[in-house]
Amino acid sequence: MPHLTYPSNRTAYLLVDPYNDFLSHGGKVWPRLEPVANDINLLEHLVALDRAMRAHGIPIFFVPHRRWEAGDYEDWAHPTPSQRSVMRGHHFARGEWGGDWYPELAPKEGDVVVAEHWGSSGFANTDLDLRLKQRGITHVIFAGLLANTCIECSARFASELGYHVTLVRDATAALSPELMHAAHELNGPTYAHAILTTEQLIASLP
Repeated sequence: MPHLTYPSNRTAYLLVDPYNDFLSHGGKVWPRLEPVANDINLLEHLVALDRAMRAHGIPIFFVPHRRWEAGDYEDWAHPTPSQRSVMRGHHFARGEWGGDWYPELAPKEGDVVVAEHWGSSGFANTDLDLRLKQRGITHVIFAGLLANTCIECSARFASELGYHVTLVRDATAALSPELMHAAHELNGPTYAHAILTTEQLIASLP
């Protein structure tokens, strides 16, 4: 692994979609995610990263998906397959338990919660890029859900905007091992500057 530097005043940790529906037993998506999540110790690694970022003074940006509300997507001309799935399943419903933060990963004082994204990119039609640039951020670290959709789309967008992009391979999950392989072994190397484990990343922090 090449030597990496993450300056604390120019690095941000971007946690994508840490909702109960994804991460908690009883969540609407958790049963499909659970085999991969358990295989990589996803929750343990997300909690470890949360603690490490706070200990090192690295700001945490929450990058949340649109919380479903009645009527969402129904009159859209071109909803994506993922949006149609949310529309059918009412994932991350606003005002419901599934749309609440996973308790151990909820925002704390000083964290940044950016505008909710309607599609897969945390940058498209949100204030994420503006808020990162206003903090002088040049390096972004991605973790959360899902590896091959919101993480990949947001991280690709970040690379197009000129950020240094890091993926954490065991702190993000997908709905199958094949999708994890595609995210980290096939697609990730075409745009990410680093693809690390949680242990490797924490060891690289200032």
